Amino acid sequence: MGEPHVTLDPDSLNPVEERLRGPLQEELSSALQVATKRVEDRYAGESVDEVCRMLEEETRRGLHPDIAAGFQPDHTELRRLAEVIVARER
Repeated sequence: MGEPHVTLDPDSLNPVEERLRGPLQEELSSALQVATKRVEDRYAGESVDEVCRMLEEETRRGLHPDIAAGFQPDHTELRRLAEVIVARER
């Protein structure tokens, strides 16, 4: 697995978000990468669902509060990431 990366759908963004898309993607990707490392480091046999929840919580903690409030992760992608973490640690 490479480092996780967030890509925002330009069709779902308002004009302000579209202008800030690059920096937003960078901040979201960075927060998700840090969250992934933290969750991997403390993984102790949790289920995929629990790891998915942990990834979302850790990612939100790494974001500016205004960005965290609007953060709507793709749960399918978070689950895939959680599945990789669980499979790697078994």
